[in-house]
Amino acid sequence: MTQPTRHHNLAARMARWSGRHRKAAVLGWLGLMVTLFAFSLVSPMNMIVYETSGPGESGRADKILYEDFERPAQESVLVQSTEVTAESPQFQAVVAQVVEAVGSLDEVASVESPYDQGATGLVSEDQASALVPLEFAGPPEDAVDKTDAVVAAVAAVQQAHPDFYVGSFGESTNKALNDSFAEDLKTAGLYSVPLTLLILLIAFGAVVAAGIPLLLGLSAVLGTLGMVSLVSHVVPMSESTSALVLLIGLAVGVDYSMFYLKREREERAAGRSEGAALEAAAATSGHSVLVSGVTVIVALSGMLLTRDATFASFGIATMMVVAVAMLGSLTVLPAVLSKLGDRVDRGRVPFTNRLRRTDGEGRIWGAILDRVLRRPVVSVVLAGGLLLALAAPALQMTTVQPGIDTFPQHLLTTYNRLEAAFPGTEISADVVVKAADVRSPQVQTEIQELTDAAVGTEVMNQPVDVSINPEGTVAVVSIPVAGNGSDGPSNAALDTLRDDIVPTTVGSLGDAEVAVTGTTAQTRDFDAQMNTTAPLVFAFVLLLAFLLMLVTFRSLVIAVKAVLLNLLSVGAAYGVLVLVFQEGWGKTMLGFDATGGIDPFLPILLFVILFGLSMDYHVFILSRVRESYDDGLPTQAAVAHGIKTTAGVVTSAAIVMVGVFSIFGALQAMIFKQFGVGLAAAILIDATLIRAVLLPASMSLLDRWNWYLPGWLEWLPRLEHGHYEPDEATLPEPELDPVPWAGPRRVVRRDDG
Repeated sequence: MTQPTRHHNLAARMARWSGRHRKAAVLGWLGLMVTLFAFSLVSPMNMIVYETSGPGESGRADKILYEDFERPAQESVLVQSTEVTAESPQFQAVVAQVVEAVGSLDEVASVESPYDQGATGLVSEDQASALVPLEFAGPPEDAVDKTDAVVAAVAAVQQAHPDFYVGSFGESTNKALNDSFAEDLKTAGLYSVPLTLLILLIAFGAVVAAGIPLLLGLSAVLGTLGMVSLVSHVVPMSESTSALVLLIGLAVGVDYSMFYLKREREERAAGRSEGAALEAAAATSGHSVLVSGVTVIVALSGMLLTRDATFASFGIATMMVVAVAMLGSLTVLPAVLSKLGDRVDRGRVPFTNRLRRTDGEGRIWGAILDRVLRRPVVSVVLAGGLLLALAAPALQMTTVQPGIDTFPQHLLTTYNRLEAAFPGTEISADVVVKAADVRSPQVQTEIQELTDAAVGTEVMNQPVDVSINPEGTVAVVSIPVAGNGSDGPSNAALDTLRDDIVPTTVGSLGDAEVAVTGTTAQTRDFDAQMNTTAPLVFAFVLLLAFLLMLVTFRSLVIAVKAVLLNLLSVGAAYGVLVLVFQEGWGKTMLGFDATGGIDPFLPILLFVILFGLSMDYHVFILSRVRESYDDGLPTQAAVAHGIKTTAGVVTSAAIVMVGVFSIFGALQAMIFKQFGVGLAAAILIDATLIRAVLLPASMSLLDRWNWYLPGWLEWLPRLEHGHYEPDEATLPEPELDPVPWAGPRRVVRRDDG
C-alpha cells in the first residue's frame, strides 16, 4: 500500500500555532477561564422558574398560580402522644404551647389551633395526633430563610415535653432536603478530584503528567460555570446544572488530555524528537479528540429537542463544557507539552512502573485480544449474548417520579408519622379555577359539587381546602388523594378528577379556565411529553452519530456498527438500572431498595450522555486501527495493533469515569444513585465487552468489508484519519531550562535494530 503523505489536519495546525505561541496560548487560556469563573461568583446562575415551564394541563395550572395566585408558604406542626388523647387537658396544653411559641414569631403570619371553632380534620381519628398548621409571613420564596426560627421554637416545646412527640414538616423539610442534596454534590466534588488524581498517577507514573489532565479538566469546568452563568440570563438553568458540568467536564477533559498525552509519550518512546512527537500526537490523537468532541456535542444537543426547560439547560451546559475541554486539549495542552518536553515525566511515583508496560500495549487486554481474534465467532456470540441478556430487562422499564420514600428518611420522621396519622393529607390534587369572579354563586356551587363528588370516592379524602386570591379571580381546590403521589391509587384519583368529576362540575363553567395540577398530575404530564419527544431525540442522535462516523471513516459498515454497538452499551446500562432499582436486586448487592421504576429524567439523559461518551472510545480506537490499516497492515493485524496500543489509555480513562460516577451512586438521593450506577455500569460495559471483545471480533470477521463504501457515496469528503509521518519537526523543541525540583533529565534513544 502506498504510504500516505504528510497531512496537516486542523488539530495539527492548532497544535503548531500553540507551540509557536506558548505564552499566548497558556496565559490566554488561564485568563479566560479565571475571568469566566469570576463572573459566576459575582453573577450567580439564573434558575428555572419551574412553575412557568411545566408541560400539559398541570403546566397551565402552575402558570396561573404563579402569575395570579400567591399561596403562602406553609408548615405543619405535629403533636402526638401514646399516653393521653387529644381531648385531655395535658394534650391541649402542649398544643397551646406550640401555638403560642410559633404564633409569637415575626416569621409567622398566621397559625391555627386544632381546637379553634370551625377547624376540621386537624385531629386524627384515633385521637392520638393533632396538627397545628401555620403560614409564613412575606413572599413564599423567602420562607426558606424563616424556617430556622420555627424549627427552634418547635424543638423547645419538644424538649419541655419529652413524653410527647412534637415535630414540624413543610418548608423546613424542603430546606433540609435541599441542604442534603447540596451536601451530596459537595461530597461528590470533594471525592472525585483526588480519586481522579490517584488513577492518573497510576496511569502515568509521574506527578507532572498526572496533574496536567486534571488541571485542564478542572479549568474547563470552572470556565464553563462562568459561561453557564452568562447564558442563564437568556436561558435559565436547572439547579443541578453545576453538578452535571463537573461530572461531564471532568470526565471528557481528563479523557481528551490523556489521549493526547499518552500518544505524545508513545511517539517520544519510539524515538521521535520532542517536537516531532508532539506534532505526531496532535495530528493523530488530536484529530481523534476533535472528532470525539464534535460527536459528543451532537449527542448532547439531542436534549434540546425534548421541549423541556431542564433538559434544555442540561444540554446547553454540557455541550459548552465538552467544547471548552476539547478546545483546551487542542490548544493549551500542546503549548504546555511543547514547553515541558520530557520534563512531563518528572515527579516519578514509586512502584507504578510495575503496573504498566513500556511498549505501549496493555498486558491484560493484549492477552484477551489475542484470544478474541483467534475465535471471533465464539467471542461475538458470548459477548453479544451477555449484552443482550443484560439489555433484556430494559424492555420492562417503567418510569416513576421519585416518591417521598426515596429521599433520606432521617429527614422525614415527622412526615412519616403525619402520613400514618392523617393518611393522604400531604399529597393533594389541586383544581385551579380562573374566572372573572370565583366568589359568584354559580362558581361556588360548582366548587361545592366538585368537593362533594371528590370526597365521595375511595381515592380522595377530607379535609378539602378552598383558597381564593385577593382579586377573586382564581380559586384553588386542594383535595388530598390516596397513595404516595406516584402509585396506583394516586393515579386513579387523578383520572377520576380529570375524566369524570371536573368536566361535570367546574369544567362546565363556560367562561372559566380549569386545570388540575399537583405531584401526580405533573408526573403524568411530564411522562406524556417525554413519550412524545423521546423517539425524536433518539432518532436525531442516532442519525447524526451515524452520519459523523460515515463521513469520518468513509465506511458504511463502520458507521452502522458504531451505532449498533453503542445501542448495545446503552441497552445493557438500562437493563442494569431496571434490575438494581426496579426489580430490587440492588437491595442485596448494593443496599438499594427497589423504587418500582426509574426516574423519568434518566432514560433520555443517560442515553445522550452515554452515547456521546461511548463514541469517545470508539473514535479513538478506530482512528488508531485505521491508521495502522493505512500503514499497510491487514485488517486483523491493524485491529490487534490499534486496540493493544490504546488499551492502556482507554482503560485508564474508563476507570476515571467509573470511579467518578460510582461516587454519585453512593450518595443519599435516589436520583443520584440511579444516575451514578447507570453511567458507571455503561462505561464499564463499554470499555470491556464492547471495545475489547465485540469491536475487534466483529472487525476480524468482516475483514475488508469494514471499510466498505458504496460507489454512490464516493462524493463524501475525505477527512484526515490522523496518519502522520513527519520528515522534520515543525514545532519548536522544548526549552532546556532546568526545573528546580526535577531530577536528571531523561534521555530517550531510538533503537534502530
